[in-house]
Amino acid sequence: MDKQTAQRLAAKTPEQRYLTVLEHDFGQPPPVAQAYLAEAQACLLGQGERLRPGQMCVILAQLDTGYGQALRETATTEVTWTVDAGQEDRQVLQAYGPVALRRVRIQRLLDEALAQHAAATQEDLAQVLQVSVRTVKRDCKALEAQGIYVPTRGKLKGVGRGQTHKAQIVGCWLRGETYDQIALHSHHSLSSIQRYVRAFARLVDLHQQGFADRDIALVLEMSVSLVQEYLSVYRQHDAPEYRAHLREQIERLSQAPRPKRGLP
Repeated sequence: MDKQTAQRLAAKTPEQRYLTVLEHDFGQPPPVAQAYLAEAQACLLGQGERLRPGQMCVILAQLDTGYGQALRETATTEVTWTVDAGQEDRQVLQAYGPVALRRVRIQRLLDEALAQHAAATQEDLAQVLQVSVRTVKRDCKALEAQGIYVPTRGKLKGVGRGQTHKAQIVGCWLRGETYDQIALHSHHSLSSIQRYVRAFARLVDLHQQGFADRDIALVLEMSVSLVQEYLSVYRQHDAPEYRAHLREQIERLSQAPRPKRGLP
């Protein structure tokens, strides 16, 4: 393809048409038009990060935005939600049924929103899970009756941050519950529970080595808020009857390479 042909084809793209409208109809200079195009693409198409199967991008209210203002005036942010976790979700469905799976997904989506500095409403959850708002309200009420923290935007407004299901599960494990026992009352898959416990043990190991919270978050690819929540659970259970149990788990992980201090 020669240069002139390539230029003619490029001139027919939606992006070029958008630039032409900005430059000719709105009188914007080319650099400004290009900046508008880049911002529009980021808002409408996302930041270009690859989504895994079962994930989707949603727009949610920022965690620190105010309440009681019009939606168009509310600061928003783009969030990646894992709607379908694959094998883990199939295990929950097979063992406990569709209602339990939906409630596990609600907990996961809300935790992912918090980790990305966003707050989801019950309406947001209903839309993504393709159920009615009434169903989501019923699920949230049932989870709260079990003592499970359900951080929807309305709940955050009313009572603030509580303990997420991951920290609750780790606390149950520290108190001596088996994976099977935790799965029975939490309805989470065995593999997800094991993953939470492994992450917690690695976190405590790094903390004991003197790593800062932000460095731990970077190594374990989790939010700083979750690191701090796990450390709070660790301190609450820093007693002789729990230490041996945790030490065993850390020793199982000791064969894995340890990160070096002084992370960027």
